[in-house]
Amino acid sequence: MRVLITGITGFVGSHLAEYLLEMENIEVFGIIRWRSKLENIEHIKDKINLFECDIRDASSVRHVIEEVKPDKIFHLAAQSFVPSSFNAPAETLTTNIIGQLNILEAVRDLKIDPVIHIAGSSEEYGLVYPQELPITESNPLRPLSPYGVSKVAQDLLAFQYYKSYGIRVIRTRAFNHTGPRRGEVFVCSNFARQIALIEKGKQSPYLYVGNLEAERDFTDVRDIIRAYWLITEVGIPGEVYNICSEKTWKVSEVVNILLSFTDKKIEIKPDPKRMRPSDVPILLGSCKKFKELTAWKPKYSFPQTLKDLLNWWRKKIQ
Repeated sequence: MRVLITGITGFVGSHLAEYLLEMENIEVFGIIRWRSKLENIEHIKDKINLFECDIRDASSVRHVIEEVKPDKIFHLAAQSFVPSSFNAPAETLTTNIIGQLNILEAVRDLKIDPVIHIAGSSEEYGLVYPQELPITESNPLRPLSPYGVSKVAQDLLAFQYYKSYGIRVIRTRAFNHTGPRRGEVFVCSNFARQIALIEKGKQSPYLYVGNLEAERDFTDVRDIIRAYWLITEVGIPGEVYNICSEKTWKVSEVVNILLSFTDKKIEIKPDPKRMRPSDVPILLGSCKKFKELTAWKPKYSFPQTLKDLLNWWRKKIQ
């Protein structure tokens, strides 16, 4: 089986590549941008086939897909940081929507028939009212950021291509996920990095934070990538599936758990620059549809995930 991963050098893509390399009879291909940082796949890059490609360039995308002729495509490449989408909305929309359109058009034009996994996001739900919790796949989509809007567009574009052309697209809406290799701009990883810097004497003993009241449904990335693989095995084309832990944690709880893993005395400092123009108060998902189909359940507890993330930063910061 030939599997193509867009965004293979990223957080989720690198974990997925590792996971697939442990299986038999799977050849892994990955799309990377020119001058992409390869640190997340440095230890496995000799085992995967890499192609330089900008997903915003239709001809470049078509060339890769024509050469690989994948049996499965995991489309993970995206501008995925919510605050950045407020500062660069056009780039976010172009990368996420046009990038996906180029993949779908290449598959259609080449008349190949891969299963395509489209990685959506719980940010698509956006504004959720208390009576709508937990969030199911039928909940209204009310995105509160340009990133959320871009993921809604990706989601619906995938559905349209399934209906119009029979392309075997399966959509997921993963809720927050974290773990080793998470980018430093994301909340759990940012806190863990700050603690590691403080422990090494490279930051004063203050943990800078934004909104501590937001509640999020966190899952370990290593559980998420198992779910992604499973959904391409048994998921129904055209359908959409939530992937989540079905439990929320306040950002303040994330801080407290991480601080419990260090002996340093650290003071929490609010930072206005870390506040978003609009924020989603709570994201709590229902994973019933996916669990009934696959019997999947998370293996990692959230405290274990945070401990592994902190230890990853401790090794990374010298």
